[in-house]
Parts: sequence; structure tokens; C-alpha cells
Amino acid sequence: MLSFVQRKSSVRILRNVSRYNVLKNLIRPSTRLSTFIPRTSTSVTAKRSFSLSTRRLQSIETARSELDEDELEMLNEERVVDTVDVCIVGGGPAGLATAIRLKQIDNEKGDGELRVVLLEKGGSIGSHILSGAVLEPRALNELFPNEDGIPLPKEIVTLVTEDHMKFLFKNGMEIDLPEPPQMINTGKNYIASLSEVTKWMAEKAEELGVEIYPNTSISELIYDHEGAVKGVATRDSGLQRNGSISENFEKGMEFHARMTVLAEGCHGSLSKQAINKYDLRNGVNPQTYGLGIKEVWQVDPAKWKEGYVSHTLGYPLSDGVYGGGWMYHFGDGLVSVGIVIGLDYKNPWISPYQEFQRMKLHPFYKDVLTGGKCISYGARALNEGGWQSVPQLHFPGGVLVGASAGFMNVPKIKGSHTAIKSGMLAAESMFDKVVKLKEQQESEMLASNEGKEEKDEDEEDEEEEDENDGLPLPEWKAIDLPEYQTAYKNSWIYDELYEVRNVRPSFDSKLGILGGIAVSGMVTLITKGKEPFTLEFNHKDSDCVEDASKYEKIEYPKPDGVITFDLMTSVSRTGTFHREGERCHLRVPDMDLQKHKEISWSKYKGIEQRFCPAGVYEYVPKTDAKDENDVEFKINSQNCIHCKTCDIKVPSQDINWTVPEGGDGPKYQMT
Repeated sequence: MLSFVQRKSSVRILRNVSRYNVLKNLIRPSTRLSTFIPRTSTSVTAKRSFSLSTRRLQSIETARSELDEDELEMLNEERVVDTVDVCIVGGGPAGLATAIRLKQIDNEKGDGELRVVLLEKGGSIGSHILSGAVLEPRALNELFPNEDGIPLPKEIVTLVTEDHMKFLFKNGMEIDLPEPPQMINTGKNYIASLSEVTKWMAEKAEELGVEIYPNTSISELIYDHEGAVKGVATRDSGLQRNGSISENFEKGMEFHARMTVLAEGCHGSLSKQAINKYDLRNGVNPQTYGLGIKEVWQVDPAKWKEGYVSHTLGYPLSDGVYGGGWMYHFGDGLVSVGIVIGLDYKNPWISPYQEFQRMKLHPFYKDVLTGGKCISYGARALNEGGWQSVPQLHFPGGVLVGASAGFMNVPKIKGSHTAIKSGMLAAESMFDKVVKLKEQQESEMLASNEGKEEKDEDEEDEEEEDENDGLPLPEWKAIDLPEYQTAYKNSWIYDELYEVRNVRPSFDSKLGILGGIAVSGMVTLITKGKEPFTLEFNHKDSDCVEDASKYEKIEYPKPDGVITFDLMTSVSRTGTFHREGERCHLRVPDMDLQKHKEISWSKYKGIEQRFCPAGVYEYVPKTDAKDENDVEFKINSQNCIHCKTCDIKVPSQDINWTVPEGGDGPKYQMT
């Protein structure tokens, strides 16, 4: 008897080569994810050649109206459809926690047949994951109950043994600061590579029956006739840089789902679509962001202190720029060193990357790094808005989890524990509704098929092409999930964020960094969230930038190649890759680069090439340039490490970060 719900997995669909050959290139299922990098490993992707002046986007794309009939037919080809119960976009902590918790519940009280599919744009789970990271084990212990501190393999975590807060001065001095109780890590939290943690979580998810497909870029949400989300679509592959179609073109496919979970991380492209379409930020503050830049070093054993954690304020950041640095000793002789800079800074001459390089020259950092070797680099935007900026978490057909919603606790400098917990809350809220809808649809389909002759299929027939495989099912009434919003408000995530809601915005006051430190001290040590007021964020980060003429140009020191590095050397350590000739995933209106230059250059003097931590954007003098304004705007999309800073910070708000082809981007290790 033909079941209404096609439970055959995408793995089986892939075997129907005659009909679904397109899927072979779109989805590469992982039956066994790569194992951990040992703690002693210092291997990195071989250094690749990057250039700020080669392989650049040279021309405006071919207009759709100029394509020939064959090309238009290929672009308009109907997509293959696969229907699942829950589709999760993003293989970070939140997405994996959602998948794991769903299958835990399904295996405990369901029939174990709930089809949960997780789609990840990175080449493998963990390859696009970057964090500090000091992990608070609370959520992991709830997801995997244990009595041993943290349920992760001992070889990928290091217990914090001491931690410090310091204020750095330009003259090389440092002073100790009192550490807020929320930031105390000693004896209870763990240093780890979040990339390695997600690899472990993915293995656990697969053991429970979750289908995980890396190399899968999701480019758009799919809507039903009432405007509710009914699934997602993968990106077409094989589009050329000029917009034409290559001989390797493959049409994307659709995943239709009873519930779609957006777990893309900070400022995800689908999350932007959902937030805008359903006005999910109505009644809350705009989100504000920071840019985190990180290196991993193998240091001199004599300078390494297992489990040592420190956070710094002050130098090199000027007054009025929110941010600070960190140094974590973990693994076997490894040190994570990095900086977070709030993206609401005003001075367009600031380069977060160069500020990070300058920070490493302070004796506090330099003394540890001297004699060591930098083995990894990465950068990523992160949410800083906190409680005031959390949007509505549900919309018809889907939910936001983790950094897609913005659950980072800024004073703690932690977001992984809240991301994991949010995924668990979403899973627990949706399970019964998804199962009820599934059973209702199966019952209706069975009733409609009464009297029809059943057709037996033997094992050999199962391998043959099934005309119903992958076809879209009749539309259903989309599930909305206000229960998830309620669960969040009743959870420790809400309580934790509410308690520190006034810390980050206090640094936006006219009192500057010292005033922010004073207010933060009061909030974290005395009032603990009981203040009779809530400070607001009333601006977007892109609105904060002022005219370059108001500030003196910053001359940063040249890299020494030992402690500090030029930008392209750092980018080579990310292993980032995008197909030669690929359609640019960094979109400006009509791909008219010079129009963007006319809007931006005269006022901000090339802010894009300073805020980008990967050398993606540059202004190049024309060969016959007559003055400093005679420049061309270039996009080196092959350098992109998917940090999303351009989409957030560009004052003209005309750069739209979209997903490139599946598997493109950084290949992070030990990050």
C-alpha cells in the first residue's frame, strides 16, 4: 500500500540516477563524518595563493533577457522535490541540538520514523564553525545527561584552571579588573574548538537517525499559497560569473517540510528573509553585532598554562569603540587568541583586522606568542543585542534557533550553551504538532486510497525508479509554534539574558568605556537584572558610520611576519575556496559595482576594504587616474570567509550576502 508520507531517504533517491542525477552533485550524504583532529595536531590546509588584484569580478552580469532559449529553459526547469518531516538549515550547535532532541523524543515515545534532515553549506560539519570558545556545559548536560562534568570526549576539551580580566594600556602596562560572577569559568567551564564539538555532535545525531547533508547551500525559502514556509530550495550550481550558464549547470532542488528550522548562525541569509517577510522584529530593538577575529597558535611549551583564560579591555581600541581581546590555553600547547569589536563604531578608518594585529604586539599577548607558530585564522560576526533584540521566534511553517535569533550572552562572551538549549526547546515544542499533522495526512491519504488494489514490491523493486519518489505532497496547513516562544520565556535562557540586558548598551552612552565598565559592574555585581529600567539600542550598526573627513586616517604598523601578518597570509590559513568563475554571491543592485562606488567612496573612503577581514573588497586606482577619487570598486569573492560583516556594516546597505555553491568557503580547523 502506498503511504502518503514517502519515508524513503534522500540516500535512496540518489540511487535513482536516471531521474535524479542532479542530486548527485547537490547533495553528498555523509554516512561517517570525519573524526576529530587530535589535540596535538597542528596541521592546517596548505597555504594557497590569494591576491587583491587577480581573479576579480570584471563586468556587470548578463541580463536574464539576454540569455538564449535553452539557457532560460534550464533556469526555469522545475525543481526536484523531496518531502521530509523536519528540515533544519545549518549544522552548528543549535541545528544539531534541534535534530538530536527531535530524534531522542521520537525514539523514546514515537515510532522512530520521524524524518529529520539537516542541511549544511560547509564542505563538512564544523568547517564553517568559529568561536572562542569557552563552553558552559549546562545545555550539553541537559541534552546528554551525565555525571562527568561535560559529555564531550576528554581529548577535545580542557577544563578552565584560572581566569583573569585585565585592562591594557598603550604603554604596555596592564592592571587586573574585578571579574563579574557571570564571567567566572574556573573549575566549571571548558575550553574547546567549537568546530570539533560540532563534529562530535553530528556523529551523535547520525547515530540517532538524523540525515546530515553537507555541501548543500540553501538559497531561498519556499512558500505555500497562503504565504507560509513549506520548505527550502538549494542553490543552482554552475552559474558563471557573468550570469550565464556553464556546461556543468545543475538546477537546485526543494525540501518540503512540516517544520523548517533556521539554524544558520548569526545574520543568516534565510533568517533575514523570514525576519523581513513576517516582521519578526516588530516591537524589539534592532540587532547589533560584533566582529570576532581569531587565531590559533602552537606556543612554546614553557609559556603554555593548561586551562588558562584571560579577557582584556582597553588597548588597542579607542574610547567609544566597544570590544576586547581574549587568550585561552587549551589542547596540547595550543592558544586561542582573538578580539571582538562592536560593529557600531563610527570611525570609517578603523580596520578590525589591523586592530587585532596591533593588539598582539602588547606585551601581555606578545610574550606568550613569541617563539610560537600561528596555525589557523578565522573571523565571524556575532550577535550583541541580547534580550532587547531577540525577535519573535516562530512564523508560519518555521522557527529561528541559536544565533539566527540572537541568544548570545555578551557579558559571558558565550552563546553556544544558549544556542543548544534553544534547539532543544524548539524540538520539544514542535514534536507533537509535527507527528499529529503527519498522522492526520497519512490517515487522509489512506482513506482516499480505499478500494484501490495494493501493489506488492519486493526488495528488487525497491531499487527501481518510483514515479512517486520526491514528488511534492498536497499542501497542508502550516504549523505555527507560539509554544516555542512561551518555552523560551519560561527558560533559563530568558532569565540569563534579562539579568544582563543593560550591560552591552551601557557602553553606547556618552560616558564611554569607563562609564560602561562602571554600569556593567553595578549590573553584574549588585542589581543583577533588577534595575527599574532597560537601556535600548535605537540604531543599526550601518547607521553609525560617520564621514571619513571627520577623522584622521589611521596608519597601522606594517606586519612583521612573526607576530603580525598581512591579510592575505591570514586568509590563506582559512583554506577558503570558491569555484573559479563562479557567480558572485556578494550581490549589489544590478551588480553595478561602479554605482556602489559613487555612493560610498566619496564619503567613507573605502570602508569596505577595512571592515572586511578577508580582503574581499578593494578600491583600485584607474590606470589613468587623475586624483584619489578616480577609483574602481572590486569584489574578490573568492577570498570570502562568510563572516557576513559586509551585509551588516556597509553604510549604503546595498551589499547582500547570499550563499555560494555548496562546499565553498572556509575549511576551518581547531576553531
